Amino acid sequence: MTNRRPVLYAVLLIGFVLIQGGCKHKKKIQKTETNPVVITPVAEDTLNNRCRLDFKSAKTLTKNIRENEFKFEWVNAKANVETLIDEKEESFDIRVKIRRDSAMLITIQYVLGLEVAKVLITRDSVKFVNYIQKNYFKGDFNYINELLNADLDFDVIQAVLFGNSAEFHDDEARLKSMADRKNCHYLLSTVRKRKLRRIQTGTTEMREALQSLTLHPESFKIIRNEFIDPLTNRMFIANYSNFTQKDSVYAPYHVDIDIVAQKKASVKIDYVRIEKNSVQKLNLNIPAKYDAIVIPKK
Repeated sequence: MTNRRPVLYAVLLIGFVLIQGGCKHKKKIQKTETNPVVITPVAEDTLNNRCRLDFKSAKTLTKNIRENEFKFEWVNAKANVETLIDEKEESFDIRVKIRRDSAMLITIQYVLGLEVAKVLITRDSVKFVNYIQKNYFKGDFNYINELLNADLDFDVIQAVLFGNSAEFHDDEARLKSMADRKNCHYLLSTVRKRKLRRIQTGTTEMREALQSLTLHPESFKIIRNEFIDPLTNRMFIANYSNFTQKDSVYAPYHVDIDIVAQKKASVKIDYVRIEKNSVQKLNLNIPAKYDAIVIPKK
C-alpha cells in the first residue's frame, strides 16, 4: 500500500480522478471492438506531393465544426485510462455520465469492477468521494483554478472528453484559417498563418497565448486541440483518433492528452462504449462518517 498526494489535480485538469491513496494498480488495456469509418481521402497533387484543399475562411470552418461536432443531450460512456503524472503511472476504468451543459458523474473502477472513487462536476461545483480512503472533497472551479493556476470550467472538461471545441469557435473575429496542404488538414488558430508556421518550426518565440485547432479535411472533426500560454508556462494538447461510427455515435474512441501546468500530466483514453441520449442518474452520496479533504491554497 502506498500513500499518494491529493489527486484532485488530475480530476480538475481533465475531468478524471486519480486515487488519493490506495493500492498501486496496473491492468491491461482492452481494445475497443468497433469498425472505424473509412473516409474518402482528399485528392492529392502527385506532382507537388500535396493534397488539394480549397481555402476556407474562419467563419466557414467554425460553421463546419458546429455542424459536425459530437451532439448529445445525455452520454453514458466507458473507457480504459492510462495516466502518467509526475512520472507516476496508473491505469483504471472510468464510467462517464453527462447531461449536456449541466452535470457529469465520473466513476473510477479497478479490476473486477471495484468502485474506488466518484466525482460529480456541475457548472459551479466539484464533489469528490474516495471509497478506499473514506474521505471526500467539496469545492468550486474558482478555488480549484486558484489552487492549480489553471483555467477550467465545466464546458472545457465536457468538450475535451469527446473532441468538441469548448466554445473556441465563438470568438470568430480573432480566428485565422489555414489550409495545410502538406499535412492535408485545416488549421484554425488565434495566430496568423505565417507566424503559426514560424512558431511550429521554432524560428519565432511565443509572447502571447496561442490556441489552435487541427481539423480533418472531410469530416471537420477536431483531431488536435492545442493551447499554449508562455506567460503562465501552461500547455494543453489533445489529440483525437480512431473516429468510429457505432450505432448513432460518431466520435473519437482514442484520446491523448498532454498537460503542463502546476504539474505535468499525460492521459490516454480508450473508449470501450459511447452511448447517447438515454437518461442517466447523476448523484453522489457522501457517507456521514467520511472525513473532509482539506487542501490548503498555495
